Parts: sequence; C-alpha cells; structure tokens
Amino acid sequence: MDAYDEGSTARTGRGVPAQPGSSAESETSTESETSAASEVPTESEVSPTSEVSTKSGVSTKSGVSAGSASSGPRPTLGPLPAPRAHVEGGPSPLPGPPPVPGPPPVSGPPGEARGGVAVLALPYRIVVALALAVVAVGVCVHLGMTFLHVAPANTVTRQHGEAVDEWIYPEFEQNWKLFAPNPLQQNISVQVRASVRGADGLTVTTGWYDLSAEDGRAIDGNPLPSHTQQNELRRAWDFYVATHDARNRPVGLRGALSEAYLRRIAVLRLDRNDAVRATTGGGGVVERVQMRSRTSNVPPPEWSREKVATTPSYRELPWWDVPRDEAVGGVR
Repeated sequence: MDAYDEGSTARTGRGVPAQPGSSAESETSTESETSAASEVPTESEVSPTSEVSTKSGVSTKSGVSAGSASSGPRPTLGPLPAPRAHVEGGPSPLPGPPPVPGPPPVSGPPGEARGGVAVLALPYRIVVALALAVVAVGVCVHLGMTFLHVAPANTVTRQHGEAVDEWIYPEFEQNWKLFAPNPLQQNISVQVRASVRGADGLTVTTGWYDLSAEDGRAIDGNPLPSHTQQNELRRAWDFYVATHDARNRPVGLRGALSEAYLRRIAVLRLDRNDAVRATTGGGGVVERVQMRSRTSNVPPPEWSREKVATTPSYRELPWWDVPRDEAVGGVR
C-alpha cells in the first residue's frame, strides 16, 4: 500500500506516522477544502479565451501542457472570494477598515425644561402679569410727566400745568436747560441808524437798517453760511441784554464791554452799506449810532386754539458816540 491509498491506515506524508483517530477528521477537512476549491473560479473559468482540457496531455490554447510533469501544476490566481457573513460559533470574519467617527447622536430630554414664570401655577402667572402691566404704565406716565415738565410752554402744560407740577415737585424736579434750552418763539431783529456828518458840515440822520434781515438774506439759499453771518450779531445782542437791565443800565463790569462790542459791529455794517454814503453824497462820516430791537411773536399754527399778539414791540438803546478811529474805518 503506497502513500496515495485512501484507507484508514494511509500515511499523511513521507516519514510521518499516522495518528490514531485522525482519519475521519482528515477526510472531513479534505472534503471541505475540495468543496471550497471547487467554489473558487480558476483563471481558466474567468478568461473566455482560455480552453483547458480536463484530461492529461491535452494542450491549452496558449500552448502550455496541463499534464506536463516537468513543469508541475501551474498556480492559478482567481478573484478574491466575497466576505462571508459571520455566523455565531464559526470563524471570525476578516478585519475590515476601522469605522469613520461621526458626530455623536443628539438625544434630547423627553420634555422641554421650563423655567421662569412658566413654572408657576396659572393664578400666580396672572398676578405677575398684572404687576408688570402696572409697572409699565407707571413708567410711561412718569416719563410723560417729566417730558411735559422740561418741555417749552405748550397747550398741554397750560391746561394741565398744576397736575404736572404736583407729580414732579418736590421729588422729581428737573432742570435741563443746559441740554434742552427753550427754543425761540419770537422773531428778534436788530436794527441800527446813524448820525452822519457830510462834507458840507451838515449832520443827517439815516433811517433804520435791519441788520438781522441782511444776515438772513445772506444765509438763505447758502449751503455753507459763515459763522459770522449766523451768530455774530445775535450773540452780540444776547451779550448786551444779559449785562444790562430793562433801563439799559449796565450790570456788572462787562456792561461797557458789551456796549463797545455791539457798537463796533454796527459801525462796520454801516460802513459797508452804500445807503449811508448815498445819504451824504459819498463823503460822510459816522458820528453816532443808535440801535434797537424789534420783537414779534411767532404766530401759532392753524390747528392751535392759542391766541398770540402779533403786534411787534421795540426796545431802543441810547445814542452812542463813535470814536474817531472807528468812524474813519479803523475797526476791522
């Protein structure tokens, strides 16, 4: 009996003794390997052009003998078998590529967490809502009363001024004149006239020249009016009124300064005016000047029931002598 016998006492290899009880296991493993090998397609089965003979000695289409003993069996490479599903108790599957980590699943609580007023019972919610409404109404009323207190005189304050004062005084007294001064509700025009001595020695008094109207005409339609046109005359008149009483007597040490400042502005304006030279024939000299203000109330709108007098009022200042250096145009 040679090594290729298939009996129970067949040897497994040259020089290797047979082991008892291994014939059944070897037959089982041989059958499983044979069945697995038959399932894997060979290169001849995959390639459509290869024709392999099952008998020894028949050459293939490529000219290689399948039964040549000198060359031995040629290994064939077939496609890899598809991965088989892992069966419990069977061999473990081949390890694959590691899984790509992804974002963790978002798992929220079964119910939304409530906080604040929502955790209170319905009666308490109603009480909180009413308290907030009362506070909001109180804040709005206070802001409205404060606005009426600091706002200029208007129809509402004239009718309900006592109620506003009772709310404000004494705890909430306000004085915001620095930040919100009262807007002007009157038109104030500064006018001047001069006593001019001509070349013949006669003195002629000119008419009133409205200096404020001249500034207004220069500003009207000018996108970039000068600071002098807007504020010089107005600030000079305010300076004079603040340093003099109703009888035009100076109050404090700045009274004389305000008089000189206002007088120099008037002389400069008269020297530039052609009407003064036309009065004296072109060679006159200004000896004295007098200034006055014309004040008229701004008429109310048509929808207002307010009645305001529109008759203008005047405040005339005394005559001021013009020094010689100012009269000849020395002041610029």
